[in-house]
Amino acid sequence: MENSIKQRDIRRKRRSLRVRKNVRGTLAKPRLTVFRSNKHLLAQIIDDENHVTLFGIGTMSKELDGAKKSKDAARQIGKRIAIEAKKKNIENVVFDRGHYKYHGIIAELANAAREEGLKF
Repeated sequence: MENSIKQRDIRRKRRSLRVRKNVRGTLAKPRLTVFRSNKHLLAQIIDDENHVTLFGIGTMSKELDGAKKSKDAARQIGKRIAIEAKKKNIENVVFDRGHYKYHGIIAELANAAREEGLKF
């Protein structure tokens, strides 16, 4: 049991490093990163050059009224993050999925952001 948990954490760390090795956000093309917990989903736009989070939105935000983690909530977060990015004149981003596999809720968030005009 304990060994399988350690192996899972090692695999996550390797996947995260493999993804983030090539993903760096700049002011012209910031990084869109996603965090998923058991109950909530969060997305942030980050400028890695200045080490600044430009803005973020999640299921705990007032706009979503504490929605639970679901594909519908992921679609709403993707749309809201794209709308906020357009307000700040951000059209291109680099997508950082972290150690999460690109399917389900993560893919739904990314597709919703693309539909609203965010390019990555």
